[in-house]
Amino acid sequence: MPGALQLVGLPGLPEVRAGDDLAGMLLRGIEAAALTPQGGDVVALAQKIVSKQEGRLVDLRTVTPGEAALHYAQASGKEPALVELILREGPEVVRCMPGVLIVRHRLGYVVANAGIDQSNVPSAEHMALLLPEDPDASAARIRSELRARTGLDIAVLINDSFGRAWRQGVCGACIGAAGLSALVDERGRPDRFGRPMRHTQIAIGDELAAAASLVMGQCDEGVPAVLIRGLEGRYLNSAPASQLVRPLAEDLFR
Repeated sequence: MPGALQLVGLPGLPEVRAGDDLAGMLLRGIEAAALTPQGGDVVALAQKIVSKQEGRLVDLRTVTPGEAALHYAQASGKEPALVELILREGPEVVRCMPGVLIVRHRLGYVVANAGIDQSNVPSAEHMALLLPEDPDASAARIRSELRARTGLDIAVLINDSFGRAWRQGVCGACIGAAGLSALVDERGRPDRFGRPMRHTQIAIGDELAAAASLVMGQCDEGVPAVLIRGLEGRYLNSAPASQLVRPLAEDLFR
């Protein structure tokens, strides 16, 4: 249907471990969903399975908190070893209060706990999962592996659940993209009455990530990958997710 998107959760993906063949898992998941890969498809992946595949699990028992971590742990009530990891990933603390530690991640995201998570992680009381070292590079690697096996241009999106300033709840956000225009600049295009758009840039990556999150779920659903089909071709140019991060020079709130 013109103007329609199809989103299908990929069933049967096993628990992902470091070094696993993630591209192979995805292709088997597409087959299990009774689909055939097509050029122009987008595969949206939960950040957790990419981080697990890249070995980003850290045993908190091996982490020694420093002086700053001890300070923010006392102020926030969080475990000192976890706070040490948060500060390593996000050295700029934006806000700290009981139960809350918001930092600017080294990749530019302003996010709680530097995106470090302990949900859907084995032995969660001792383990913490960091974001991928370079999510755009991770997406590009997985896309290259899919192309090598299928001969098709399949875009890859990595999403995570972020809170938003002045909004309740979490929402899917794009942190990595390859073969996809994560940010589309519509400035100069006319509206329906011919008036040129002056400021409009569309966060296509975030819009797709939010839609995929509805299919993935946030708890025990076990659907960490979603096939998206029907995206307009003009959105399938490569613009990495890093373009979604607003430069500090444009930060009007701090």
